Amino acid sequence: MIYELRYYECVPGKLPLVLKRFEDHALPIWNELGIRSLGFWTTAIGENDQSLHYMLAWEDLAEREAKWPAFATDPRWQLARKLSEPAGPLVAKVTNSILKPALYGTTTAFLAAD
Repeated sequence: MIYELRYYECVPGKLPLVLKRFEDHALPIWNELGIRSLGFWTTAIGENDQSLHYMLAWEDLAEREAKWPAFATDPRWQLARKLSEPAGPLVAKVTNSILKPALYGTTTAFLAAD
């Protein structure tokens, strides 16, 4: 099992719209495709309160390489992105990291996805 940590730096004031777009559009498509999210977090205390962090669980890189492009090119997702961004992008920057558990310190909540 590998994990993907994604970070979205939202355009100021657009975080609620990003969250709504996930809820209404991305998550239903993910469920259909079998993309497993482990959780979503916003910044309560820190440098940027307009950020979203979320984690995905993948069996391996091959699963990610098959399912993520299927999501990104899904016509419903493409339409949702287009309709939600009439005044420009909601997200200023996206970073992602592919993680794997260390030998220690991994919480059981994340191991449950195995």
